[in-house]
Amino acid sequence: MTFSIFEGQGPSQIIFQFKASPLAVTFKLTGETDDIFQIQPDGLLYYSKALDRETRAVHKLQVSALDAHGNTVEGPVPITIEVKDINDNRPVFLQSKYEGSVRQNSRPGSQDLDPLKNPSYKLVVSVEDMGGQNEHSFSDTTSVDIMVKENIWKTPEPVEIEENSTNPYPIKITQVRWNEPGALYSLVEEGKPSKFPFLIDQEGDIYVTQPLDREEKDAYVFYAVARDEHSKPLALPLKIQVKVKDINDNPPICPSTVTVLEVQENEEIGNSIGTLIAHDMDEENTINSVLGYRIVDQTPKVPRDGLFLVQAYSGMFQLALQSLRKRDTPQYNLTVEVSDKDFKTLCFVQINVIDINDQIPIFEKSDYGNLTLPEDTAIGTVILTIQATDADEPYTGSSKILYRITQGDSEGHLEIETDPETNTGYVKVKKPLDFEAADVYNIVFQAENPEPLVFGVQYNASSSATFRLTVTDVNEAPQFSQQLYQAKVREDVAKGTKVGNVTAKDPEGLDISYSLRGDKRGWLKIDPVTGEIFSVAPLDREAESLYRVQVVATEVGGSSLSSVAQFHLTLMDVNDNPPRLVKEYTGLFFCYPLKAPGSLIFEATDDDQQLFRGRHFTFSLGSESLQKDWEVSKINGTHARLSTKHTGFEERVYHIPVRINDGGRPPLEGIVSLPVTFCKCVEDRCFQPADHMPGIPTVGMTVGILLTTFLVIGIILAVVFFQIKKNKGQHNVESAQASEVKPLRN
Repeated sequence: MTFSIFEGQGPSQIIFQFKASPLAVTFKLTGETDDIFQIQPDGLLYYSKALDRETRAVHKLQVSALDAHGNTVEGPVPITIEVKDINDNRPVFLQSKYEGSVRQNSRPGSQDLDPLKNPSYKLVVSVEDMGGQNEHSFSDTTSVDIMVKENIWKTPEPVEIEENSTNPYPIKITQVRWNEPGALYSLVEEGKPSKFPFLIDQEGDIYVTQPLDREEKDAYVFYAVARDEHSKPLALPLKIQVKVKDINDNPPICPSTVTVLEVQENEEIGNSIGTLIAHDMDEENTINSVLGYRIVDQTPKVPRDGLFLVQAYSGMFQLALQSLRKRDTPQYNLTVEVSDKDFKTLCFVQINVIDINDQIPIFEKSDYGNLTLPEDTAIGTVILTIQATDADEPYTGSSKILYRITQGDSEGHLEIETDPETNTGYVKVKKPLDFEAADVYNIVFQAENPEPLVFGVQYNASSSATFRLTVTDVNEAPQFSQQLYQAKVREDVAKGTKVGNVTAKDPEGLDISYSLRGDKRGWLKIDPVTGEIFSVAPLDREAESLYRVQVVATEVGGSSLSSVAQFHLTLMDVNDNPPRLVKEYTGLFFCYPLKAPGSLIFEATDDDQQLFRGRHFTFSLGSESLQKDWEVSKINGTHARLSTKHTGFEERVYHIPVRINDGGRPPLEGIVSLPVTFCKCVEDRCFQPADHMPGIPTVGMTVGILLTTFLVIGIILAVVFFQIKKNKGQHNVESAQASEVKPLRN
């Protein structure tokens, strides 16, 4: 037996009254009584002093029943006394005063600490048991002195390291220190550099381990991490920034093996010819990368040396003394010295003297005659070849010819491509020709050079030619104003309502007849003359919300060509479907007899569209006569609960009509029937013994049916056997069996 007693309660409290057989005249208590627990001769167990859980939480006792001679009649019975705790001890700090320290810039709590402003804090800390939520709780206090120490875990200043230093490596560049000794230091790279030339020792000193090359990498960013002996970070990493300082260790580099420039024959003195741009890999915008240019040689030196000048710091070349003539010297080669403050490099420049554009292109003939084309000529077809010549130097901008159409084709139906080798022009169809828009094109061609003509020379009639293009008509199919027509109507529009309109035109001006294709539901018709589309049958959004048909436009007369466009009719929903059950509920039941009123949950739905609001059905009984037995209550917009109002139902199936209203505009409602079965249950499922199920025979009936069946079969077999023997033959055996057995099936 187990008893629970709160500690601290007054003495002489009765715990239990024991009783024994008539042979017992007294009781004996043994075990951990601690002179607290006692039992009287009549079996009354009690304690004489207050219990203390902290002294002993559980007392193990035994009770025995004794006869008049002190012999045990019953027992001993084990007794467990559990002493339940009460709050009778106050919390006590182990020390009357505590001391501690915290570093500046520690991870923030309520505020940042600054040893210069507040070097120490004296705190009073209290502790209260029972969560401080009870008026009988106990408490204790102590003092805590906190010293604020300076944080020496700080990001060092950015470091500059001169590239390609010849000092012995490794070289110390900076240091970090954790606030306490014993920290483990490591470096973490930012990104994934191909090499990482830095290390940190366990004193926090950071070194560069090899020479750095600014042209390879001009800056490094990495992080110093301090961890404890368990590899746990002690604080946030410190960002280390290293900039590689440039020295002049790279000579100038020529842009190419030979830089080619051009100068025209008639170039004026002082005009720019071109620019030589050399490069220096040293740091930009420093003295190490400032370049100077100087011409040290000119070949040939005719008609004289010093024909060219280069700007000292920009590398721009100018014509210095006189204009040049190509027939005298078509090419000059210059050697240019490019230097920075420590290095020099020779670069080579080739200057070509080019012919001036003083000759205009001249057409081989001024009139290219007439040409007739059908309007359906394919795009890209070459319809004409034209040719002009230019007396300037071949394969230069002065002799290259570009053709353009200056008159007769404002819509850009034609284009001209030039063969760069022969200057032949190919006139092509660029856009479809249209007889109905224009049947004759009087074209004027112009031949020009990409280089400007020299002053005083102008294009004239020799650079122009004419051409006449006649376009013949081709019968074309009608053209719709758009390929997709869209309309939107309510699904309840009346028959004969206009729902859309299409338009098409025939390029030849023929009349057009419209028809529909793909009207699988027979909802629409089209006026063959106007293209207006009407409804001819009730529309149903629930059957098809987007109705797609094709509209055919056919020429009346001519070749009867036709074109097809799409017509999409969107049906807007109206409230034309009453609510219904979301499924057929066939398994609703209550266990019979019903012990307490119960309920069943069912769900409703609606075939109409619910785009802008959720479904909000209302539910009620469909018959007032059922209100004394049943109740319908709404759970949410789609679910409701059918509940019984009492328990006196028969063991049968009840068909409960429920009225559901959709709250639409206009509102529609439907009455559904919920079949609810009251049945005997086994393991919370309906169960009916076979002898109680309608239409199923009992065991006795089954045995009787079987015996009767066997008897009938025996009689039939006897008759058949007698018939066979009587006829002394085997004919008609199967027919006799069939005719005799068939009535039994009926």
